[in-house]
Amino acid sequence: MKTPVIALNLKTYKEAAGYKAEKLAVMAKELANRSDKHVIVCPQNPELAYLARKYASEKNFSVYGQHVDAEKQGAFTGSIVPETLRDAGAKGSLLNHAEKKVGLETVEKTIARAKEAGIELIVCADSVQEAIAIAKFRPPCIAVEPPELIGKGVSISTAKPDAILKCVKEIKTIDPAIVVLVGAGVSTAEDVRKSRELGAEGVLLASAFAKNKSPRTLLEQMLQQL
Repeated sequence: MKTPVIALNLKTYKEAAGYKAEKLAVMAKELANRSDKHVIVCPQNPELAYLARKYASEKNFSVYGQHVDAEKQGAFTGSIVPETLRDAGAKGSLLNHAEKKVGLETVEKTIARAKEAGIELIVCADSVQEAIAIAKFRPPCIAVEPPELIGKGVSISTAKPDAILKCVKEIKTIDPAIVVLVGAGVSTAEDVRKSRELGAEGVLLASAFAKNKSPRTLLEQMLQQL
């Protein structure tokens, strides 16, 4: 995964559905390609294949899924398997988000399956302890997101700076190649700056971008501080 990185989770917000998702993705792509930073957009499933196929080749911009399952290709109705994401043009997926928890056993299996299929994962952890446990499975990226801060407008870099320092230290001790992102409450360029100072290689955010009245301005400011 190219770093530093801003990952933008569009969740299922009405402000980021349908043509609005493409509008946000195009804007994010333009700003990413003007910089030397990496921007990832995670759209809703109905928009995923269209956006991934159309914009997958951009050097500083990637499209990821919001979730992926550990099942193989076959008779698994409703599952989102790694090969399907890959063939749709997606570079990777979120996994184990606080709103889509799957448990450590499934995390381990899905990381292995993603490696088989050649896609990347941003595996979310809700605590330092969970992040350390996940790091032992060697995913490409871990995003630390305390659920009590998600959508609250108070960044983890302000509320729990020691947690970032500990996470970065512990994860890098296990595997220096794992990219460490922070999320939950990240909503300003200052939050990005503080996160980087604390050792994170990027941020994961959602509502602050997707529901923002001026998402371009916000992303421009964040990229300047990344």
